[in-house]
Amino acid sequence: MTQRKFTMRLACDYKDPDNMIDNLNIEVHTQDGWQPLGLSETSPGFQIFVYSVFTCQHMFFRTNCAERGLMLEKSEGSIMLATDSDWNIENLHIGFAGELKRGLVNQDDIDYIVGRMEQCPVSKNTREIADNVTRIAFNSPSVG
Repeated sequence: MTQRKFTMRLACDYKDPDNMIDNLNIEVHTQDGWQPLGLSETSPGFQIFVYSVFTCQHMFFRTNCAERGLMLEKSEGSIMLATDSDWNIENLHIGFAGELKRGLVNQDDIDYIVGRMEQCPVSKNTREIADNVTRIAFNSPSVG
């Protein structure tokens, strides 16, 4: 059985208020290495779907950070989504590492934000995935 693997990464700078996006760069991993993601009407549909999952998770990451008083300077994120040969999602790994400009983060904040990310509309409308991992981290020394 052939597995299809889709990988993207992002780098984002934020501005006040509420972790609004100031600059966002998204790249997709291709057979030629990392390339800027350029979506258009000719983009493969499943690549658009992967981007939808990624951008929804990013929105819930940054907005729920703001809700907890965690103001982001920048972040890096990644998504790896793999399907079987019939396009059924088998693996979904998402991660964000944020650099804070204000706020102190603790494990309760991390658990809350990850829980909220699981409520993203795209995620809620995706059937259960056996290997589904969401990780977030911050540069704050108070992370427990």
